[in-house]
Amino acid sequence: MRLITITDIARKLGLSASTVSRALKDHPDISEETKKRVKKLAKDSRYTPNPISDSLKNNRTTNIGVIIPEIAHDSFARAVSGIEEIAYNNGYTTLLCQSNEKYEREVVNSNMLFKQRVAGIIVSISQQTKCTDHFKNFIDYGMPLVFFDRVCEDLRANKVVIDDANSAFNAVSYLLERGYKKIAHFAGPKLLGICGKRLAGYKTALKKSGIPINNELIRYGGMYEEDGYNSMDSMIKENNIPDAVLAVNDPVAIGAFQRIKEEKLNIPDEIGLIGFSNNRITSLVDPPLTTINQPFYNMGKKAAEILIGMIGKEIGSDNTVTVTLEAELIIRGSTK
Repeated sequence: MRLITITDIARKLGLSASTVSRALKDHPDISEETKKRVKKLAKDSRYTPNPISDSLKNNRTTNIGVIIPEIAHDSFARAVSGIEEIAYNNGYTTLLCQSNEKYEREVVNSNMLFKQRVAGIIVSISQQTKCTDHFKNFIDYGMPLVFFDRVCEDLRANKVVIDDANSAFNAVSYLLERGYKKIAHFAGPKLLGICGKRLAGYKTALKKSGIPINNELIRYGGMYEEDGYNSMDSMIKENNIPDAVLAVNDPVAIGAFQRIKEEKLNIPDEIGLIGFSNNRITSLVDPPLTTINQPFYNMGKKAAEILIGMIGKEIGSDNTVTVTLEAELIIRGSTK
């Protein structure tokens, strides 16, 4: 069944479309009798305004654009829940896009949201993102923009993050306290800012304990389970097995976990393992995975609060801030 339009109502009542539009908006130039006729037919026909048409006319919308690497990632699903909670409570809806960790798709998504004239955009960048020109459009045209977790360091924009370097430092320090010495780091893409910071925290903790950095214990890869599996597999084949691993995120840790189990090495006695994010699966494996809890739900809420404040001009675009939320090391059975 086709949705009824203002033109349909106007045709049935023998009025102009502009008269019907003004009657629905209680314009004082329209008689009360005409308003009643128009509103009755609109109600009986289940007429609803077209929000896209209205946004084009008024040059404003109640849609917020959100770009994340992938919704299947438990952490980003939690962030979206936080964003939508704040958006809903403030009369906004979200248009959710996934980059699927692809730079080109991220560019397409951002351009589409820009053309849709969304009220603002919240972004966590892909692991391939190295050029940020597609986000500069939002800044140049004064459209509110907030990054969370994975941010564009070179852009002057509001950001919501955790202290990635300090979180990694605390994780490695804990491993050292528990007697682990040969600690590997399964790092992510070199160009992704959070990965560089976590690597820096890993190195700082070792240096502080007087342990020299061994580059053979640092393996670069992506952010998926297969990357952790492959990194662990290469170390086993090289007979260069560490006694502990800090993974760049939980999927990488779970991939390493699988390969360790296949090799019948004991976790945590022979190899300790720490992830990063606190995905749901980390508490379900045996032994449960020690991990760093990132408050993604609260990150999403805070990003949305900042964005809506920018939309309402309560937060000025000239004074950008970086909000750092606290992350917590959750100790479980994968470490001694």
